[in-house]
Amino acid sequence: MQFTRLRLSGFKSFVDPTELRIDPGLTGIVGPNGCGKSNVVEALRWVMGENSAKSMRGSGMDDVIFAGTSARPPRNLADVTLTVANEARTAPAAFNDADTLEVSRRIERAAGSAYRINGRDVRAQDVRLLFADAATGAHSPALVSQGRIGVLITAKPAARRAILEEAAGVSGLHTRRKEAEKRLRAAETNLTRVADVIQQLDQRAASLKRQATQATKYRDLSDRIARAEAALFYLRWRAADREASDLDAARGEAGQHVAWLTAQVSERTRAQGEAEAALPALRKAETEAGAALQRLTLARDQMEERERQRAATARRLAAQKDDLDRDLAREREVAGDAQAARARLDAEAETLTKEAAAAVAARQEAQTALDAARVAAEAAQGEADAAAARVAEARAAKTSLDTDRAALARREQRLDAERAALDRESAFAEAEDDGEAALRAAEAAADEAEAALEAAGRAVERAETDSAAARQTAEATRTALNEAERAHGRLDTEAQALARMVAGRDDGERPAIAERVRVAPGLEKALGAALGDDLTAPEEPAADQAGEAADAAPSPRAWRALAPLGEAPSLPAAAEPLAAHVDAPPALARRLAQTGLVADRAAGEALLGQLAPGQRLVSRDGAVWRWDGLVTAADAPAPAAVRLEQRNRLEALRDQLADARATLDRAGRDHGEAQGAVRAAETGEADARRARQAADRAVADARRAQTQAEREAARRAAAAARLAERRQRLDADAADLAEQRRALDARAATVPDLAALDRALAEAKAAADRQRAELADARARADALAAQGAARERRLAAIKTERADWDRRADRAAGHLTGLEERLAKTARDLAIYAEPPADLDDQRRDLIARIEAASAERAAAGDALAAAETAKARADAALKECEGQLAAARETHVRLEANADNASARRRQLAHECGERFACPPSHLPQAMDFGDPDDLPEAAAMAERLDTLKSRRERMGAVNLRAEEELREVAEQRDHLDGERADLEAAIHRLRRGIGELNREGRERLMAAFEQVNRHFADLFTSLFGGGEAHLALVDSDDPLEAGLEIMASPPGKRLQSLSLLSGGEQALTALSLIFAVFVTNPAPICVLDEVDAPLDDANVERFCDLLDHMVERTRTRFLVVTHNAVTMSRVSRLFGVTMPERGVSQLVSVDLDEAEAMAASV
Repeated sequence: MQFTRLRLSGFKSFVDPTELRIDPGLTGIVGPNGCGKSNVVEALRWVMGENSAKSMRGSGMDDVIFAGTSARPPRNLADVTLTVANEARTAPAAFNDADTLEVSRRIERAAGSAYRINGRDVRAQDVRLLFADAATGAHSPALVSQGRIGVLITAKPAARRAILEEAAGVSGLHTRRKEAEKRLRAAETNLTRVADVIQQLDQRAASLKRQATQATKYRDLSDRIARAEAALFYLRWRAADREASDLDAARGEAGQHVAWLTAQVSERTRAQGEAEAALPALRKAETEAGAALQRLTLARDQMEERERQRAATARRLAAQKDDLDRDLAREREVAGDAQAARARLDAEAETLTKEAAAAVAARQEAQTALDAARVAAEAAQGEADAAAARVAEARAAKTSLDTDRAALARREQRLDAERAALDRESAFAEAEDDGEAALRAAEAAADEAEAALEAAGRAVERAETDSAAARQTAEATRTALNEAERAHGRLDTEAQALARMVAGRDDGERPAIAERVRVAPGLEKALGAALGDDLTAPEEPAADQAGEAADAAPSPRAWRALAPLGEAPSLPAAAEPLAAHVDAPPALARRLAQTGLVADRAAGEALLGQLAPGQRLVSRDGAVWRWDGLVTAADAPAPAAVRLEQRNRLEALRDQLADARATLDRAGRDHGEAQGAVRAAETGEADARRARQAADRAVADARRAQTQAEREAARRAAAAARLAERRQRLDADAADLAEQRRALDARAATVPDLAALDRALAEAKAAADRQRAELADARARADALAAQGAARERRLAAIKTERADWDRRADRAAGHLTGLEERLAKTARDLAIYAEPPADLDDQRRDLIARIEAASAERAAAGDALAAAETAKARADAALKECEGQLAAARETHVRLEANADNASARRRQLAHECGERFACPPSHLPQAMDFGDPDDLPEAAAMAERLDTLKSRRERMGAVNLRAEEELREVAEQRDHLDGERADLEAAIHRLRRGIGELNREGRERLMAAFEQVNRHFADLFTSLFGGGEAHLALVDSDDPLEAGLEIMASPPGKRLQSLSLLSGGEQALTALSLIFAVFVTNPAPICVLDEVDAPLDDANVERFCDLLDHMVERTRTRFLVVTHNAVTMSRVSRLFGVTMPERGVSQLVSVDLDEAEAMAASV
């Protein structure tokens, strides 16, 4: 595949649609820093599947969308399309039908990315695999971005292995291996889940088998409960019928008693009416006497009330006169106080007015003195400030001089100390040995360690071969052991489940007779069809076992052992007796003796007419032909038949388990021996690896010692040069310090006398203090006079306010005196009127008392007559009430009996209706319909209800019963078979995936080692070509597995010894890294190589070599190169140039020129 064109739209700074042609040869991309050159390279990586926002220099993937400028709005999407030529048909099969592939990636803000190939949506993984198979991709070493050379130089050997994998073309293998490992983990997880589901299904099947047994027992109990409910219903109906008859008789007797009591109530009502007729006249006489007495009593009370009111009014008027006397005295006192206060305030106001006139002149004199003192104080303070400034300037100059002298002294001390240290270092350096002997010894030790390392490597290879063979044998035995374990586990699980299902019950009831029946394998359905549900009935115990069976719950049906029939009819000749194949209790002997086994349905149909009464034929698949003509086709096996099949299957499984156990033991022994061989081989391999690691460490130690010796020699030479340089610097510093000391001595002569300046400053400060004191005294006098004047003004205002207030008080007092004098005169007149009572008041009181006594006697006589009449009326009422109470009670009893009788009749009818609905017959027919015997022999209803509760309790103790257990059991068996198939498919898929991963690893190692040899050879050639000599090679380090080993670069430029890449100079490191990159291209050429400013650390001579190498690579491979550069030499050597400009801030544009065409045009002119 070849990259031909790159289109960008809305990607970073390329807001407008932009196209970059990628033609054969060298294509240069130039432009100022920050104009967007690297955005072109990032667009190429982004469209090939880069998903790291950090690698795209952003905090999120949405940052690749144009963010807008001050002149342009932001975009909501970005699109990059890469056109790839596919004429050679090297693309993956899914995309290999087109000559040209257009790979596009489109991102919408906050919506994520979408990939397309030729307009068809694809996954990001499909795009990565497409480019990985072409030896390129977003992280391909062929995309050499800024700083990539430095990263390759400083990278650890394990990180450098990626460039070797690129050369081997195993990037796609790595991707496929990771995908296979992911699928392997998923398949193993699914296998575990399937095993769990199978285990759950087995558990559920065992549970369903138990539930089927419970369902049979549940149906039997339900039948018994139905008969018990019918008997209890009959007993309740019969009790309701008797109750209704008894209540009808009691209702008639109660009606007769109600009629007699009604007559008694009529007689007593008449007597009560006569007594009540005499009461109204007596009540009227008593009422009139009471009214007359009430009027007289009221007149007496009114007279007494008038006397009390007159006395109270006299007392109130006397008190009011006393209050008015006191108020009049108080108001006269207030008027006198107001007159005195007004006189006092007038005198004080006159005094304050005179003092204010006298204080005006004193205040003017104090203000004049204050102004003069302020001017004098300001002048004295100015003189003091000027003197302080002169002192501060002199002191600052003196301090600066002292500081500079102290700093100069410290520098002279440091210089003396450095000279002493330099003398000591020089003496020590002269005493040291040159170390040449140590360097030669280190080189010899390194050579010996490398020879030991080669021998250890050969030993490891032999140990690995032995270990691989042992592991292969152990893997084969492990597979056999796993198969044996799975087979034994399946048989054991099935046997345990069947053993639990066929185990005898211990639930307080006698077991079904099917538990004691044994039938030949294959005839379970035949026996189940012949006996049917009768197999679930228990066997009646023999006489010698009656005591043991007494504890078991009674059963409504059971098998009883009978003697064989004396003249039993024979089965048809073509029918084989079923009893010959069945081992059963004697109770089944008669039934089995009259049951024949036929080969198929045709034989059964042929023999049906020959059957004697009581005989039947069965086929192996469960069809039945009965003597009376009833034919039953083969159907699902009965639970008893299933139980017989399970028992037979259990016996067969036990035989198979013994064989499986023997096979498992043999496989375990073989695997144990193979594991022992593996452990021995792994121990030998580990010992060999440890020996090689020790040899490797010895080589590393020797190389480090050699490198240390070389560095020590270089260090001593560099130290001597540094000592000479330091001595020259110290001499220059000493001369500079002497010059500075002379300058400081000259400055000291210009500093003024600080003592004289301090005395002048003290005198100026004293004069300023005296002036400030005089100013404070003048200000205090002026403030005191001002405060006194303000106080007088405030007091005059207060006097004016108080004078007005006392005037108002005097006016109010005069008004109050006038009113009080008028009220006092009126009160005295009223008091004289109420002080004396009327003259005829005592005569009126005596006449009224006499009249009240006469009226009281009349009322007492009328009351006695009324009381006697009311007593007679009360006795008549009591007699009537008693008789009415008896009548009401009798009526209530009659009504209650009627209601009870109606309810009893309704209950009898309701029970009859419910009986018709539940049992489809009237209650009287229940004994015959439900077959529970003679009704007279039934127990009491309470006992029958208790028996019914017992049966229901037994059924409830069974809990929830699954009546669909048999059908669900068949469904579970079908699911189990389906999951067994899926488990086998998963195991096969896991085996294939493991084999595929192993093949990928093996192929990766082979291709990696082959690529290593080629890259190493090309690297040596390119290194020699770039450096004009020298030698270099690659080495795999840190691991014996090529897929885990690191890549170390060893180089020896012309005139230098062989050393690692990190010890070379910067330019040598860059050229060596470029040699390795181009060696990869020669080994496995990538469709495109991007070199982003890789020539920056090279000088002009090395840039020429770099360009020559590019020309050589163009001729040697089909790789197309994009070179981002600022170097004029590199620009002159490319075939075409694309310039990235930024005509407006934040927006990039692309312009191009074809230099080859330009040269051709220039030559033609």
